[in-house]
Amino acid sequence: MTDTPSLPEGYEISTDPARVDRERVHHWLSTDAYWALGRSREKQDRAIEGSLNFGVYGTASGEQVAYARVITDRATFGWLCDVYVDPSVRGKGVGGALVAAVRDELRSYGVRRVLLATHDAHEVYARHGFAALERPGDWMALVFGP
Repeated sequence: MTDTPSLPEGYEISTDPARVDRERVHHWLSTDAYWALGRSREKQDRAIEGSLNFGVYGTASGEQVAYARVITDRATFGWLCDVYVDPSVRGKGVGGALVAAVRDELRSYGVRRVLLATHDAHEVYARHGFAALERPGDWMALVFGP
């Protein structure tokens, strides 16, 4: 069973890449996200440009409070990454609603499989239908470096 939380009042989700506060997203990820520490702004901008982006924004202020991006062909596969919720809104349901919005958007394209990697938030994603790989030995990775 998957949870479909609603976004708390006063927030909205957008996939418009023009709304992404690139400076804020870069700061969040490069200084506070264990998987992206030290990532350059240029690399982050390229990642944004090549991805389906999801932002959560305060409806009154327009300020971005959360971000996620998906690398996808919008047909068969998606990789959910760079999910980040500003500490000031954590615990309000923003992150759960963001993950549900990503899941539902990808489902609408007919995507068959969405992957992600997490070190510490398995239970968050499990509430939205994610599970450990059934046969992890079937998967391989090509890693060029940190």
